[in-house]
Amino acid sequence: MDFATALRGLVALLWLVVVVLIGLAVLRASRGQKVKALSTTILVTAILAVVLTTVSAGLVFIRPEERGVVISALEPKGYREQALQPGLRWIIPYFESVERYPISRQTYTMSIAAIEGQVQGDDSVAARTSDGQEIFVDASVIYAIDPVQVVQLHIDWQDRYTLELVRPLARGIIRDAVSQFGVEEVYSTNRFELVDQIKESMTLKLQPNGITLAEFVLRNITFSPEYAASVEQKQIAEQLAQQAAFVVEQRRQEAEQARQVAEGAADAAAIRAEGQARARILEAEAEKQALELIASALEDNPDLLTYQYITKLAPGVQVMLVPNNAPYLLPLPTLESAETSSPSPLPSPEPEPTPLPTPETSP
Repeated sequence: MDFATALRGLVALLWLVVVVLIGLAVLRASRGQKVKALSTTILVTAILAVVLTTVSAGLVFIRPEERGVVISALEPKGYREQALQPGLRWIIPYFESVERYPISRQTYTMSIAAIEGQVQGDDSVAARTSDGQEIFVDASVIYAIDPVQVVQLHIDWQDRYTLELVRPLARGIIRDAVSQFGVEEVYSTNRFELVDQIKESMTLKLQPNGITLAEFVLRNITFSPEYAASVEQKQIAEQLAQQAAFVVEQRRQEAEQARQVAEGAADAAAIRAEGQARARILEAEAEKQALELIASALEDNPDLLTYQYITKLAPGVQVMLVPNNAPYLLPLPTLESAETSSPSPLPSPEPEPTPLPTPETSP
């Protein structure tokens, strides 16, 4: 509680005491009792109350978040040109009065919601974009009174500056700014540019009137039901298109993967075939060299072929050798059939092998 308020409380208490004393004096006078001493007390108390009332009428305490405009009957213009600064100030009682103005930040909200903002009901700003779409803008204007221009603000607007200055200017500037953008630009690509343009215009309009713009907040943008439905359908179509593109890309990647796998398999097959071909070439070359060695050995020793032929015969094979003029080896059918058919109780004696004919040497 400041001193001026406390003094006013004391003055009110003194006047209450005066009233009580006067009532008591009347009561005592009606009973025939002496009231001289009581009358003196009433007079002193009344004089003190008048003095303190006068003093309290001249004392004004200005809070830090306020400025005071002095309305004066003693000034030629009817007011003091300088506003009262924070602190305990003195004005001429009964000839001057003070109008207080807050210099702290204030907020004016325009909203489509009925319970928000200073105006009850739908107070959103209806505006049309450059392509003819109607939108509804919810916004808040955060502003403050310029302490230097508070006297001029009082002269021009008094306490009507919120509803008759801030609100109309904000709504008109919002409509003008929205009309320069398309509907998609308003809510997507150029939203921040729109806000900056509104702030710049409002600053230029409010500053000469003693108002400083602190911030402009674009709270929400609402579309007409028809446009909202078309936007929703467009978004659904875009999502379906993106999904289809994703599926196509997935199929393309799968095809590319299959192609790379096939190329890898083909490269592996080619490498394997090349390896097999080289192995066969090496095998053929080795076989060629072996045959050349055999041919060279046979050329030096012709009987080596007959020896190799004899060593390759299995030891249990029964053969029959024909004379020299018919050099064919044939199996003995009787011995083989006898072994494979019903066997006799006693094994038949093996025939003695016929001596091999000595190969004839060419002269």
